[in-house]
Amino acid sequence: MRILSGIQPSGTIHIGNYFGMVKKMIESQNDGELFAFIASYHALTSVKDKEFLEKNSYEAAINFLALGMDPEKSTFWIQHDVKEVLELYWILSNHTSMGLLERAHSYKDKTARGLVASHGLFSYPVLMAADILLFDSNIVPVGKDQIQHVEMTRDIATSFNHAYKKEILTLPVAKVDEEVATVLGTDGAKMSKSYNNTIDMFTTSKQRKKQVMSIVTDSKELDEPKEWENCNIYNISKLFMNEDELKDLQKRYITPGEGYGHFKLTLLEKIEQYFKPYEEKREYFAANPKKVREILEFGAQKARKIASEKIKEIRDIVGLI
Repeated sequence: MRILSGIQPSGTIHIGNYFGMVKKMIESQNDGELFAFIASYHALTSVKDKEFLEKNSYEAAINFLALGMDPEKSTFWIQHDVKEVLELYWILSNHTSMGLLERAHSYKDKTARGLVASHGLFSYPVLMAADILLFDSNIVPVGKDQIQHVEMTRDIATSFNHAYKKEILTLPVAKVDEEVATVLGTDGAKMSKSYNNTIDMFTTSKQRKKQVMSIVTDSKELDEPKEWENCNIYNISKLFMNEDELKDLQKRYITPGEGYGHFKLTLLEKIEQYFKPYEEKREYFAANPKKVREILEFGAQKARKIASEKIKEIRDIVGLI
């Protein structure tokens, strides 16, 4: 069974990335043959800064490695090191209806938030389909907001297979952890770099504290009981606390005497405890860039071997001889 997923290098990795996708990706190394890539081409829809993209591509690599990506178990590479994905992207574009792309929730949401309505952003689902189909992926771990893109990939693959009367493209299945499919940000909306509502994983203690303390709450005073059910602090705390710790936090909410600032500091402590071992491992890779480059090239070689075989098969099917 082949599992494929990737992450954009469009900013510092945050806990929404981790719990929504990265954690499941790392764990899936024991479930099948994992293909994991840093989505540098996808990042171009929002990043227009050379140094920023280079820096964040490298940081994404060391983040993945620090969090447990094993290059021996998995195939781990940077997207632009396997050019076959762009050729398949164009071929699939000719089997993708405008109506299908116009129904994409992610495109509508991002343009509504102010992102430029470029062709790249509009055709993003086709490039994602190429990523998935190039490697005959069976399972695609995604957040809830990406389920539609996997469904679109299935539609595109079905259209292609029907056109050439051959089951050459494997239809993938989305895998979602319903409990953490959408991680909420500091403002209660989906955590996203685009929305500036993140809590970063690998950052300074000062910056992380600033982000946690910026979590939006109501205006209840110290001497008032507080509601934990829909509180942004509590919702994020669920990612880091066990059942007993959450029950204790609930009691603190309904007992007058503490303010939201106290709950935020408790959350901050749990976050720092959780990520400390990963931060130490990250420091090793950050200090050894040659090792990181070797790992990425090793992964790209493995990915290119599979991708070149698949694209040759597709070229033959469509008549690109």
